[in-house]
Amino acid sequence: MSVGGVCRVMVATDDDRIAEVARGFGAEVAMTPATCANGTERCAATLSALGDDVDVIVNLQGDAPLTPPAFVEALVAAMADPRVAVATLALRALPETRRRLLADQAAGRVGGTTIAIDSSGDALYFSKAVIPHVPAKALDNPDLPFFLHIGVYSYRRSALTRYAMAPSSRLEELEGLEQLRFLDARVPMRIVQVASHLDIWELNNPEDVPVIEASLAARGLA
Repeated sequence: MSVGGVCRVMVATDDDRIAEVARGFGAEVAMTPATCANGTERCAATLSALGDDVDVIVNLQGDAPLTPPAFVEALVAAMADPRVAVATLALRALPETRRRLLADQAAGRVGGTTIAIDSSGDALYFSKAVIPHVPAKALDNPDLPFFLHIGVYSYRRSALTRYAMAPSSRLEELEGLEQLRFLDARVPMRIVQVASHLDIWELNNPEDVPVIEASLAARGLA
């Protein structure tokens, strides 16, 4: 296993085809209801299969294949603070990434999710729109608080249970961002800032496929 600090790996899915492939390479599989609206609900649905002794669950979703192992380890480390109920990742966007996000937005595509972070390191808001607004003349400033969300999460069991019981929020439905339900339910989300010299890009549009495939090939993974 490339990620340290993890005692168990499980593939959670409602698709028999995915389950068959996963079992084929020796993975443990949990079949979850087709009614799960997102990955966080799917994680909540696995709690009974995980057992009562598991308190921290990490959610690595299939649209984030470029996530380095060190990013997951950073999330696990963040949960050492007992005050943290949920944590997720942020990557300070380089000027070229900012411009790519803005170009996608101008073309009517969602290139990624951005985050506003408060002074204590918790999330203020997530959006598929590019936030915060940055004047064009400042776009090349490398120190801007301009963060790209990396959709990997760690949760306490209690936070997942609370999430599953909470109704979906209006903002969650409008943005299509599952994590906004935590903020609407007043569950703080710790933002773990990470850095990478590699291109980190999630699969949101068909146009993202060649970018991701090229990056996987450059890492010797494809």
